[in-house]
Amino acid sequence: MHVSGVNRHIRVLDEDAINKIAAGEVVERPASVVKELVENAIDAGASSVRVDIRTDTTGISRILVVDDGTGMEPDDARLAFLRHATSKITSGDDLQSIHTMGFRGEALASIAAVSRVTLVTKPNTTGALAGIQLVVDGGEIITDRETGAPGGTSITVEDLFATTPARKKFLKRKNTELAHIYAVMEQCALAHPDIAFRFMQDGTEKIRTPGQGGLLNAVIALYGGEISRALVPVFGKMPYMRIEGFVAKPSVSRPNTHQIAISVNERQISSPPLVRAVRAGFGTLLPKNRYPIVFLAITIDTALVDVNVHPAKKEIRLSREDDVVREVTAAVRMALAHEELIPEGHGPGKTSRPDPSVYRGESAHKGVASPTTAYRADQTKPGTAVSPHRAFTTTDSRLRLTEGRAVHEGGPNLMPEMEIFGQVDGTYILAARKNGDHEDLVLIDQHAAHERVLYEQVLAKRGRDLTSQELLVPVVLTLRPKEAAAVRGARHMLMTEGFLIDDFGGDTFAVRTVPVVLGTQMPEGLIEDLVADLVAEHLKSADGRKERITTVIACRGAIKAGTVLSPEQMQRLLDQLARTENPWTCPHGRPTMVTFSRSVLDGMFHRT
Repeated sequence: MHVSGVNRHIRVLDEDAINKIAAGEVVERPASVVKELVENAIDAGASSVRVDIRTDTTGISRILVVDDGTGMEPDDARLAFLRHATSKITSGDDLQSIHTMGFRGEALASIAAVSRVTLVTKPNTTGALAGIQLVVDGGEIITDRETGAPGGTSITVEDLFATTPARKKFLKRKNTELAHIYAVMEQCALAHPDIAFRFMQDGTEKIRTPGQGGLLNAVIALYGGEISRALVPVFGKMPYMRIEGFVAKPSVSRPNTHQIAISVNERQISSPPLVRAVRAGFGTLLPKNRYPIVFLAITIDTALVDVNVHPAKKEIRLSREDDVVREVTAAVRMALAHEELIPEGHGPGKTSRPDPSVYRGESAHKGVASPTTAYRADQTKPGTAVSPHRAFTTTDSRLRLTEGRAVHEGGPNLMPEMEIFGQVDGTYILAARKNGDHEDLVLIDQHAAHERVLYEQVLAKRGRDLTSQELLVPVVLTLRPKEAAAVRGARHMLMTEGFLIDDFGGDTFAVRTVPVVLGTQMPEGLIEDLVADLVAEHLKSADGRKERITTVIACRGAIKAGTVLSPEQMQRLLDQLARTENPWTCPHGRPTMVTFSRSVLDGMFHRT
């Protein structure tokens, strides 16, 4: 094989090229330098770490990291700039039980290969009167002298990537690089709440943590009171693992995973399996494309963790990954199981309106109605008329389908006691609940509430005594070839859920039975939704399809928005909701109820 322009003879690279290649793996950007130096300070036993960043019009011009750790003797300081020189391990066997942040001995050598580094250090334990100053430029020591210094170490990095202009060219704008540094500092502070961290940018303090121990103290210092007040403690203990930390209630969520902070053995890591485990612990408490706020510290037997996977130590490998994932999911689920998770409404200017595309439920209508208002024919199809008697009878039949079938019998009733006093636009039930000396206003979404009841009942019956109900008139479907193929492929799965679908010639099918919870008539749009999901690319797994079928059944079978309920029907619905395992959200993650405290109502009316 011949590559044009490349010498075909194999040769050993010189030390300069080796160092620059290693730097490319370890030092991706200024935040990588901060991470490596801060981790060195942590390993040195520092109780406080200060990071000072200077910027200019082109980006990050200087990085200074100061710690009060053990410091280094002169000979050790000189060796620290050699590749694979480390005090963390002595042999390959030590890689089986890493307890330190760094261990490869690459950080200082890699950083010095692409920048100008000034190291000042003095040991804290030997009573030395003077420290040592080393200046390393492009990997070469150009200054080596004694100097006065406090105990500990300070490292200044300047002219980053001066010897590798191609790497510097690919750096992002200054604010982007600063954002990456902020993220590194937050991760280190969360993983080590017993260390006081201080971050300065151009003379202005941006981050300060107390270093008093306790993850909650670090969270409060970094994110303030709003998030900390929404946190629920998480705890789990197994023979080989311990889980501690906090998750925020579902009412406080994010559109991405950026505020899922997980440390393993005090090392902040990126682990998609653990992120999925946390998300699974929330289950249907969150919409599909919303993510929780999480701060977890996991301690695992070091023999089960391989941290020597990524050059920058961003990833780990777990030898019992399935067990760890299962335990994390269980710990998060258990933490939320006994919490009241009713989101609180806000006054004008504070309301957070989520993107409606994250839900597949009913939308609310505007207007006001009372429980005694006659059924509104404009909620039905044009040209039809529905009598009030028929409307209430239909609702009664839906409630009878879910009456006496609670899946959480014997479990704690998590819902607070409420007094119902009305309905808004046939969509929201109005109630009051006691809160100390005052009462809170509670709005319950009747469709979301009944969806939750149906969803849990279908799940409970899956694989046991789920029965089908024959339709009065079979529904005939003519599908496109792709849709027809998907239905044929999922026919057995659909049958286990209560759907009997027969071939009717070509790509036409006859739906003859549906799950009994849907009654004797096909709810509008049910089959169309199922077919659309069966051909969806993101639902190729059997579990994903089953979950979606269950949510569609619950959505289409539930009482609709715009349906006027009698006071007795409203009470029956809330009684059924109270017997569910998770009364707080519908299967799509949309809240079933929202509370407005007396203080919020006073603020809305400008009462003081």
